[in-house]
Amino acid sequence: MLKIARQLLAEKKYKEAHALCIRSLQNNPSDGEAYFLLGQLTADHNNFAKALDIYGRARTSGYSEAETCAQISRCLIALNRRDEAVSMVRHAISAGPVDALTLDTIGVVLSRAGLHDEAVAFYQKACARNPNIADYQYNLGAALQFVGRFKEAGDAFQACLALAPRNTRARVALVSITTQSEQDNSLRELKADWDQRAVSDTDAKLQLAHAIAKTQEDMGDQQEAMTWLAQGKAIKLATLKPREDEDRACFDAARHLAATLNISPNDTANGPIFIVGMPRTGTTLVDRIVSSHSSVTSGGELGDFSIALKRQAATKSPLVLDEETLRATETLDMKALGQRYLKSVEATLQLTGRFTDKMPLNFFYVPAILSAIPNARVICVRRNPADTVLSNYRQLFATAFSFYTYAYDLKLAARYVVEFNKLMDAFSERIPEKAFTSVHYEQLVTHTEEEVRRLLAFCDLPFEEACMRFHESKAAVATASATQVRKPVYTSSVGRWQKCEDAMQPALEILRDANLEF
Repeated sequence: MLKIARQLLAEKKYKEAHALCIRSLQNNPSDGEAYFLLGQLTADHNNFAKALDIYGRARTSGYSEAETCAQISRCLIALNRRDEAVSMVRHAISAGPVDALTLDTIGVVLSRAGLHDEAVAFYQKACARNPNIADYQYNLGAALQFVGRFKEAGDAFQACLALAPRNTRARVALVSITTQSEQDNSLRELKADWDQRAVSDTDAKLQLAHAIAKTQEDMGDQQEAMTWLAQGKAIKLATLKPREDEDRACFDAARHLAATLNISPNDTANGPIFIVGMPRTGTTLVDRIVSSHSSVTSGGELGDFSIALKRQAATKSPLVLDEETLRATETLDMKALGQRYLKSVEATLQLTGRFTDKMPLNFFYVPAILSAIPNARVICVRRNPADTVLSNYRQLFATAFSFYTYAYDLKLAARYVVEFNKLMDAFSERIPEKAFTSVHYEQLVTHTEEEVRRLLAFCDLPFEEACMRFHESKAAVATASATQVRKPVYTSSVGRWQKCEDAMQPALEILRDANLEF
């Protein structure tokens, strides 16, 4: 009976699978496998809190420790309980997982926890155990891309497409890690996929539009690239609830925090180094430079601070970042908040001492970070406003992440950039220079050694030549800059907006009205 239920689950015939599992439990209330399958069904519907409870029953009933612990860890990571998820996935690993689903699930949890090097091995085992599952091949490709093994990543994406020719994610990923040319490109396949997709398939349309735009850009047709971006983004934006007012309220609340929180940085900077800024402005580059120092480890993009703050504030909204939560920060025990953050990072990544946290949107929390962790330092990366608008507009952000909806429209992006610059100006005025500094991308790529020395001194770190050779680092990069930061410094991205000035006029007008120079 449960063998049939498994097959029904694989075919996403949830109602029939559910009925069989319930019948099995009626015959045997301690049937761990039935609970396990019900947990899968529940998790597939994104009800991770309930799935957590059901998987717990499966484990209590004696069902496979490796399988249940892996799925419990998957639920925990989805619920932003990362330290618990990592602890549980270690239990799964120690139980000796052998089936492909469990191996892949372990890889997913490790990836989402930022442990990409470890994840690769489990994805490889999953693919070896069952090489005919397209999603396993895709996951392997993504992990290999993060650790800089681009040739192998490409092979995995190709294997995924061989199994599932319409797997949009794999086709888009393959385009993202290869330079397209007139002689060698995927334009025909991408456009055919676009034509076959219904307008209601907004995420696939958006991904394909980005891949086609990237191809056109590689082939030198910037105007056609912008046309495709506008087309794909408009389809997606039409389905979303506007959040511009919410964004503006968050900017106002963050500005208020800078004026009200007590920020008294320690004279000695021996704590974490936060690297913040708009996405696609050089935050990954700065992270690679600083973390190439022998005394610093890169933590990657950590969500730990915002999650710690949200849990301590206990505000009602489901969002980690919102006006209510930012304003509630004034009433928190800041020392306890700092300790909660540091314990979370240590529990998950075993990071102590000096490490970087380069979550870009941490810029909203700068006053809270420096109030909660007096020995921390914050580096804000700023870039030409017009290039910032364009770089965000060109980026395909995770569609499930609502905080980046401004990037679906040039005018929305421009207004967001205006608010960001106003906020950073306010921080520069109100936060002590010893704790908060800005670095301009254009200065960093044209006067690299001077800026590197300045940033290291700001962090109380002696200069090391390794920081100038950041591109040689083997550390994983789980951002859109995974390929760029493995190259030496280059200046070709400076002033990129000028190549599509006509298409950007609506955004440029907004920047001009705000007196932002570009």
